[in-house]
Amino acid sequence: MTIIVTGGAGFIGSNFVFHMLNKYPDYRIVCLDCLTYAGNLSTLEPVMDNPNFRFVKESITDRDAVYKLFEEEHPDMVVNFAAESHVDRSIENPQVFLDTNIIGTSVLMDACRKYGIKRYHQVSTDEVYGDLPLDRPDLFFHEDTPIHTSSPYSSSKAAADLLVLAYHRTYGLPVTISRCSNNYGPYHFPEKLIPLMIANALNDKPLPVYGTGENVRDWLYVEDHCKAIDLIIHNGRVGEVYNVGGHNEKTNLEIVKIICKELNKPESLITFVGDRKGHDMRYAIDPTKIHNELGWLPETKFEDGIKKTIKWYLDNREWWETIISGEYQTLSGGFAYIW
Repeated sequence: MTIIVTGGAGFIGSNFVFHMLNKYPDYRIVCLDCLTYAGNLSTLEPVMDNPNFRFVKESITDRDAVYKLFEEEHPDMVVNFAAESHVDRSIENPQVFLDTNIIGTSVLMDACRKYGIKRYHQVSTDEVYGDLPLDRPDLFFHEDTPIHTSSPYSSSKAAADLLVLAYHRTYGLPVTISRCSNNYGPYHFPEKLIPLMIANALNDKPLPVYGTGENVRDWLYVEDHCKAIDLIIHNGRVGEVYNVGGHNEKTNLEIVKIICKELNKPESLITFVGDRKGHDMRYAIDPTKIHNELGWLPETKFEDGIKKTIKWYLDNREWWETIISGEYQTLSGGFAYIW
């Protein structure tokens, strides 16, 4: 079995690469990543010498490069993690999100059609559903919840999802889609909420929180997400969408206070800043479908997952410090935060 994993040098993609190589030692995993600012080749160092792993630096928008790779590897499956995913950046510059998230997805699926594929899997997001009101905790996102996007980022992901389903209906391409809630865990890029707060707290810097911090997110430990995708690509029904949620709803302010407590830092570091444009209030996923069909449930409670995550950042300071310092790659505009 040969699987091309796009965006495999990023946060969730790299964790998926590790999971697959560990669980399936006879599988060949090919990572395709163009190493934008959020892709970090050092993340993949633990598997670079694995004979069943190959890294290829190309963009999914480069049709010639993608076709060449398919000719060389004859993959059985493609799992597409490659995406621009920072909401704030999408508000500043939507075009790059349209190019990568929509055009790149179409290039991959055209390659799958041309060279034959057993499964194309699109990794999507719960943000395509928009948001839920804070005063209705009984409401959750289901697979048939209407798409109602709020940002250029979520709109580009929704467009890609619709394109994937259209390729299935029009061309018979064997596809699946997963829509996940907010992930956290090792190798999370330090512009995102949890790693940013950990890094800032460790350096006694302000902890910026949008608005009043009441926005709610459903947090999913990245390893649990990887196990869900593993199940979907092997046993999921072709043409189906599966929601993957963590059953761990927390307000942003709760998250930051938990991190302060774990690191023994004062809450006085918390600084409230102007709210994001079109900021979604609440995300909450109902994962009943994937549980009933594939037997998946999140295994990691947030209280345990956040401790493991903080420990990882404490034990791997060089990884994120080189990113923040700019040694890894110069980031235009510095670090923002996304929830």
